[in-house]
Amino acid sequence: MTLPVPSLQELLPTGHARFLGWSCIADPAIAGALARAGFDAVLLDQQHGAYDYKTSCAAITEVALAGKAALVRVPVGDVAMVSRMLDAGAAGIVAPMINTVAQAEALAAAAKFPPVGQRSWGPDRAIVLSGLRNGAEYLAVGNARALTIAMCETAESIAALEAILAVPGIDGILVGPADLSIALSKGAAVDPAGSAVTAALGEIVRRTLAAGKLPCAFAPSAARAREMVAMGFQLVSIGYDSMIVADAFARLLCEADPSRAG
Repeated sequence: MTLPVPSLQELLPTGHARFLGWSCIADPAIAGALARAGFDAVLLDQQHGAYDYKTSCAAITEVALAGKAALVRVPVGDVAMVSRMLDAGAAGIVAPMINTVAQAEALAAAAKFPPVGQRSWGPDRAIVLSGLRNGAEYLAVGNARALTIAMCETAESIAALEAILAVPGIDGILVGPADLSIALSKGAAVDPAGSAVTAALGEIVRRTLAAGKLPCAFAPSAARAREMVAMGFQLVSIGYDSMIVADAFARLLCEADPSRAG
């Protein structure tokens, strides 16, 4: 029996924020656990995480078995991986370091079929996971199902934000606040919760919503996630799996031996 993967457009109605489980540990069991924990979608991280094509395919299947959709964050500049992961059944792509209109156009070209883009045909696995009956049905909805998110995390990308958002096939923006803080401080600090980043986040979400696109963000904690939702972000992460696992074990150890608390 096929369990159809929902499209993220169906999961993300306007005005209702959703939460994204972020997985760096390249194990499908972890990705599946995030999906079953209640996250609305799961991101598989190939940029800073350990995922590659093979482990991403396995995790997409595991997340689908939990009835959830998987996004894949591809490595910087890896345009070829965009269509490969969509063919493998990913519901969307997050691409880091999209700083220019040309880079946004290359991303959209790889993610969308003509006439919007130039994605080559080969979504055999995606068709099966979608629950659609054949290629004709998939082609009719393929561009709408392939959520294409450009990361905004540099001063250059902020300056070009309106133009990037205007590129056909770009569906939204995801903010990486750590990189953004480094960029805004000109390399002086990593301060993702600082006032300069908070002000920039507010401006980014305002401009993204004004363009009718989806504002997304990485949040390092539940408290910061609530703040980002209040700003207007509609898809927000809450930390990532390796950080959460390490913190959980540290708390258990300190409960067992309070002398270890630093």
